Amino acid sequence: MSDLRVGIDVGGTNTDAVVLDGDGRVIAKAKRPTTPDVTEGLRAALDAVLASLGESRERIGRVMLGTTHATNAILERRHLGRVAVLRLGAPATTGVPPLSGWPDDLRKAVSAGEAVLPGGHYVDGRELARPGLDAVRRFLDEVEAEAVAITGVFSPASGDHERLVGELVRDEYGLPVSLSHEIGSLGLLERENATVLNAALYGVAADVTGALVAALAERGLGARPYLAQNDGTLMTLEHAARLPVATIGSGPANSLRGAAYLSGAADAVVVDVGGTSTDLGVLAGGFPRESAAAVEIGGVLTNFRMPDILAVALGGGTVVRERGLGPDSVGYRIAEEALVFGGATPTMTDAAVAASRTPPDDPGWRLDVPQAVAGMLRRAVTAADELVADAVDRMTLGRTDRPLVAVGGGAFVLPARVPGAGELIRPEHAEVANAVGAAIALASGRVDTILPAGDSRSKAIERAKEEAAARAVAAGADPSLVEIVDLLEVPLSYLSEPAVRVHVKAAGPLAR
Repeated sequence: MSDLRVGIDVGGTNTDAVVLDGDGRVIAKAKRPTTPDVTEGLRAALDAVLASLGESRERIGRVMLGTTHATNAILERRHLGRVAVLRLGAPATTGVPPLSGWPDDLRKAVSAGEAVLPGGHYVDGRELARPGLDAVRRFLDEVEAEAVAITGVFSPASGDHERLVGELVRDEYGLPVSLSHEIGSLGLLERENATVLNAALYGVAADVTGALVAALAERGLGARPYLAQNDGTLMTLEHAARLPVATIGSGPANSLRGAAYLSGAADAVVVDVGGTSTDLGVLAGGFPRESAAAVEIGGVLTNFRMPDILAVALGGGTVVRERGLGPDSVGYRIAEEALVFGGATPTMTDAAVAASRTPPDDPGWRLDVPQAVAGMLRRAVTAADELVADAVDRMTLGRTDRPLVAVGGGAFVLPARVPGAGELIRPEHAEVANAVGAAIALASGRVDTILPAGDSRSKAIERAKEEAAARAVAAGADPSLVEIVDLLEVPLSYLSEPAVRVHVKAAGPLAR
C-alpha cells in the first residue's frame, strides 16, 4: 500500500511535517527549527515523522513541500540567475523600458540585458507587428544569460509570438525560457516583472527539487514528490522547475487550506501565528481569497495570482520592550532566548504565559519575573490583542459573522475572543496546519485570457476550460477527476469589438 502522505512546510521559524493516512487523519507530526540552510530543517522534520512511523514508512506514496527558497532568494538577492529580458512590443511600448522601478541591487543581480523588439498583439488578439527574429538573434548574441524572459504585449489574448520566439531560443541557444502568458495576467509591466523573476529562479528551483529528491532517496523512500504553489494547490517537480515563481506564496496558502481542512470551515478568517509574524487570510469556499491588487515581491510589483494576505509583525518570538512590541523577533532561537526557556530576552511567548495563555498541550511553562517586567509583559498582551483586532477588521471588511480559525505554533497567544469576528476555532493539530495544507492539496491549472464577446464566445470559453484542465493535468492532477472550480467573466469596455476577460481555474486530486 502507498496510502500515506507527507506534508512539509518550511517557515521562517519552524519547519513542520505531518503524515496523513488514507482517511486523511494526522498520524504523525513534528516541528523542527528552520536552520540558516533551510534544507537542513526540512531533513530534520522529515526524519522526525519517519521515526514516528517505524516500518509504516514504506507506505508513503507522496511527499508535498511548501518552501521559502524562492522568496528568500529574491529578498536576499542570492542564487538568482542572469536573465536576458526580451519584450515584444516595439514601437508601442518603448516609453517605459523593462525593469523600470526595480531596486538597483536586484536589477544588477538579475539582468543580463534588456531589449524591446517588434511583436505583440492588440487587446482583441490582432497582431501588432511581426516578431523580428533576426533582431532577437542579434540581441541574444550580445548577452551572457542563463535564461530568457519573453513578454509580449497583450499575450494573455494571444501567446503566439511568445511561443514562436521561445522556440527559437530553445532550439538555437539551448536556454530555458519563461513566457509571460503562462505566468501573469493583464498589465504589461507587472506581468513582465513576474516573468523575469520566474526566469531568475530556475537555478533555485533546480536546487530545491534536487534536494527534495535526494532527501527521499537517502531515506529509501520511493514516494512521488510535489511542491505547493501560491493558490493552495500542488504541482509536480517538472512543473515547478518551469514555474518556480508560483511557489512564492505557498506558505500562507498552505496555512489557509490546512485551517479549512482541520476546522471544517469553508468560509472564515484564518489567523496563522508563527514565531516571527502573523498572517491573516480569508477562506472562500475552502480556498484562499486571492489578491485583486498587484503584489510586491522584493520591491518589484507583479500580477500573478497570490493569496490575499495581511502580515503583521507579531509572533511567538517577537521581542517585548518597555517601548512596545518588536517588530524584531528572536525567530528560530526562541528555545534559547525566551524567558520561559531560561533565556534573557522577553518575548511575546513570555507575555502570553504571564497572561495564562499556553498551548493546548500545556508544557508547564512558568514565569517568575520582577514586577516591572511583569507589567511590561501585561502591556505587551494588550498591545498584541489590539493589533490582531485591527488586522481582523481590515480583512473582514465589516463582516463580523465569519468564524476565526487560529492556527500556527504561536496561536496560543491569541485571546479567547477577538472583536470583529465570530466564534474563535482552535482545531486539533493547529500548530502544523501549514504542513497539513500541503499534504491535502489538489493540483490545479488556470487560464486568464481575453475572448470575443460575440457568437463565438461560448466555444472560446470551452476551449479556455479545456486548456485550464490540461494545465491541471500537467501539474499532476488525475485527468478523470479534474473539475472547473472557478470561472469569472469581466466585460471589457471601449474596444472596437466587444470582448470579455475570462479567468478559469481547474483543480483535481493527484493522479495515482
